[in-house]
Amino acid sequence: MSAGRTAATGLIGRLPPVRGHLAANAPLDSETWFRVGGVAEVLFRPADRDDLVLMLREMPEDTPVTVVGLGSNLLVRDGGVRGVVIRMGREMAGIDVDADAVIAGAGAPDPAVAAAARDAGLAGLEFLSGIPGTIGGALRMNAGAYGGAMADILLSCEAVDPEGEVHWLSPDDMGFGYRHCSVPEDWIFIGAALRGTPGDQAAIAARMAEIRQNREASQPMRTRTGGSTFRNPNGRTAWQLVDEAGCRGLERGGAKVSEKHTNFLINTGEATAGDIEGLGEEIRARVKAGSGIDLQWEIRRIGEPLGGGEAPAGRPPGGRP
Repeated sequence: MSAGRTAATGLIGRLPPVRGHLAANAPLDSETWFRVGGVAEVLFRPADRDDLVLMLREMPEDTPVTVVGLGSNLLVRDGGVRGVVIRMGREMAGIDVDADAVIAGAGAPDPAVAAAARDAGLAGLEFLSGIPGTIGGALRMNAGAYGGAMADILLSCEAVDPEGEVHWLSPDDMGFGYRHCSVPEDWIFIGAALRGTPGDQAAIAARMAEIRQNREASQPMRTRTGGSTFRNPNGRTAWQLVDEAGCRGLERGGAKVSEKHTNFLINTGEATAGDIEGLGEEIRARVKAGSGIDLQWEIRRIGEPLGGGEAPAGRPPGGRP
């Protein structure tokens, strides 16, 4: 449903006119790699940066807001998500190269940014080719893999707060840590300038090919999964802890622990979000009992359980992710 044609009742009727796309009771299962989950009360696809800012400035103050990207590391609970879900899609995914910097919108897929850097002969961004998410998500969690992380390449980024005020942030403003940044959870990243180093294009391409081969050899690439399920605790790897707890191949409903990589959960075809989250919590309990270590979710979980009951233990606080 587009601007000026919103329904007269419900949340969608209280939202400001926008140039992007608004839809009430929009299914979210197709927006995630797990292919599970409920609906968004309202789904908003901004037409561009200014459209997003306008929405945040003029929407009712009591409206919950949730931001999603490619849905590669996301679990939407079966009861759906209240408020407005903002989908950072292709309209927010521009990529440009300026001298030794790559300028990318928050909706730009990480592998596409790596490819743009490669085509421009800029090294240092190859690791992004191994992260199946968007630049916005990568900023939020200081995404890293294969020897690189966002903290290593960020020059500056742009974010908008809940009142629609835009902020320019330096690397020092980000407060980066392991899979973490200290920017307020309710600020939404819009885009970033990323540092590259002039390099040999063939060598850059070869490194990206090596990363792709490593991923295909070690991870369940062509399945309905959510990527790495748990963060690595200090001094240990999550997959080893899961394996040592006897969870390789463990199943619950239609959800299963990958036998190829035990830090991946798989929707075998008929899983619910409850199956997947419940299996994750069972793994956490087994690891805790065997090692004393509390595994922390890396997959982002949003929304309400079916029927409005309590989510499994470990549910993160609400707010604007």
